[in-house]
Amino acid sequence: MARITGSWLSGPSAALPDGADETTQSFRGERLGLQAEGPGSLASTGRRLAALMIDWVSSAGVAALIIGDNFFDGPFSTITLLVWFVVGVTTVTLFSFTPGQLFLGMQVARVDGPARVGFVRALVRQALLVFVVPGTITDVDGRGMQDRATGTALIRTR
Repeated sequence: MARITGSWLSGPSAALPDGADETTQSFRGERLGLQAEGPGSLASTGRRLAALMIDWVSSAGVAALIIGDNFFDGPFSTITLLVWFVVGVTTVTLFSFTPGQLFLGMQVARVDGPARVGFVRALVRQALLVFVVPGTITDVDGRGMQDRATGTALIRTR
């Protein structure tokens, strides 16, 4: 039982592989084989949050167009969430980025190889983001729980 509680009470370093020490990594993403800075490096938390806000505001705009005149009477937040979810799964599956990530120069990449993210990973990743909390909990590399669970990382493209 101590190992289970220690894994979530110990913070991001508990997600390290057995025998690894967080001091052996000189920059975020080094263990994943990513660059230290520039294209190919992990995206910062601020950049990820800004991309999410762009995606959410654009989804709210589409939801407002769908609802029309009954803006305050209709299920605005539910339609916004559905639009955001569908756009996220579709664009990450097809292009490896959402519109907000494209605008800010990021893309979702698999950490196990150069293959595309694919539908299943995109679906699971977006489903975890619906609950908000997985995106706020990060590991030593700064990847959210949704990226860790799907074997992906949000990297910079420029």
